[in-house]
Amino acid sequence: MEIIRVANAQEGGKKAFEIIKEGMTKGVKVLGLATGSTPETLYAELRGSDLDFSNMTSINLDEYVGLDENDAQSYRTFMKENLFNAKPFKESYVPNGKAEDINAETKRYDTIIAENPIDIQILGIGQNGHIGFNEPGTPFDSHTHLVELTESTINANKRFFDKVEDVPTQAISMGIASINTAKEIILMAYGESKADAIQAMVNGPVTEEMPASSLQNHVNVVVIVDEAAASKL
Repeated sequence: MEIIRVANAQEGGKKAFEIIKEGMTKGVKVLGLATGSTPETLYAELRGSDLDFSNMTSINLDEYVGLDENDAQSYRTFMKENLFNAKPFKESYVPNGKAEDINAETKRYDTIIAENPIDIQILGIGQNGHIGFNEPGTPFDSHTHLVELTESTINANKRFFDKVEDVPTQAISMGIASINTAKEIILMAYGESKADAIQAMVNGPVTEEMPASSLQNHVNVVVIVDEAAASKL
């Protein structure tokens, strides 16, 4: 793993942007994208750039089950507001949270990933080490699957909803094996609350109880952290 320390999230977004921009000059065609507050500064950099994504494909990590793609809290809506409206891609894939057959949807999504190998995958990390919605205990060989969200994840997401009862309890997520098929992974983390997870991801044992520790086995991972998130390295 390459560890890049930055002053703050804004600087981190610029650094991730530079990696993507350089990758595109070398033929990168498929980006794996994440939602949440962590990648927002990266998406701001992409929106303000002159990069053209009209011949590129994006594949998102996950989506809530039960939310229509036009719901204000859906991850499709998040991506439209933060990137796609300003920078449309040739194809932008997000799991269908309203699919009648979730099992068929997960298989469909695995086929999309197989047919569009991800060049650069963007990741955040949860305080418990989850990547995507892959909570502690998720098998390392998992592919796209239905996730029962933990109480800690639901509580972390409730700030986006009017009340905690509105927070979905399930999601469709790329699995850990799906994520690790990417040729390059950029994981960003900011703030003291991520310090334990970053320490365990980088220096701890490789264990399914720390999903992000699977990245120790990947050949090309860049970790962008501010000093607070890196404080226990």
